Amino acid sequence: MRISIVLFQGFELLDVFGPAELFGFVEGWQVEYLAPTIEPVESAQGVRVVPDRTYADFLSQKSHSTQLLMVPGGRGTRPLTANTGFLAWLKTASAQVDIVSSVCTGAALLACTGILNGHRATSNKRAFEWVKSCGHNIQWERSARWVHDGNLWTSSGIAAGIDMAAALIAELVGEDERDRICSRAEIVITKNSKDDPFAGEPTALAYS
Repeated sequence: MRISIVLFQGFELLDVFGPAELFGFVEGWQVEYLAPTIEPVESAQGVRVVPDRTYADFLSQKSHSTQLLMVPGGRGTRPLTANTGFLAWLKTASAQVDIVSSVCTGAALLACTGILNGHRATSNKRAFEWVKSCGHNIQWERSARWVHDGNLWTSSGIAAGIDMAAALIAELVGEDERDRICSRAEIVITKNSKDDPFAGEPTALAYS
């Protein structure tokens, strides 16, 4: 299975590489990184990542089929909510895959495309009100580590993406495989999506 992770300037590092770490342990799964060009993309933490393909390549290279598209969060999501070209690409790309997922404020970008309309979703609690303002007719769940609704998976903030990734692995290849991978990674994950200790966190006025 191919997993394509969307990169953009100012993405949140753990949003991407937390899930990618677990996905990389699954036999037969391949993780790739997409960006506007093949030039390195800088995370909010200053780490530069060389993408595998461009956004345009993703739509044109049908031979490299992707089953899961993942959109991270980070302060770089802010300008993208007004980038009509990017949002049009994201909507088209999402229609070509089996599963669409977001981590943290990546849900704001999905909301802006209309993909989440009529569905349940969650996001980073400190940016919750801002993310909610990006879409309509969405059932936002604050008390959720992650939300799975149909082919849509959305997680709460940053590290919650790792819990969502583990849940995705359990859903697609089984709980035993999830447990084996988490043991190998020496990580204790939250298995109950409703177990969210950060649900009561106040929304930050200047979340970055």
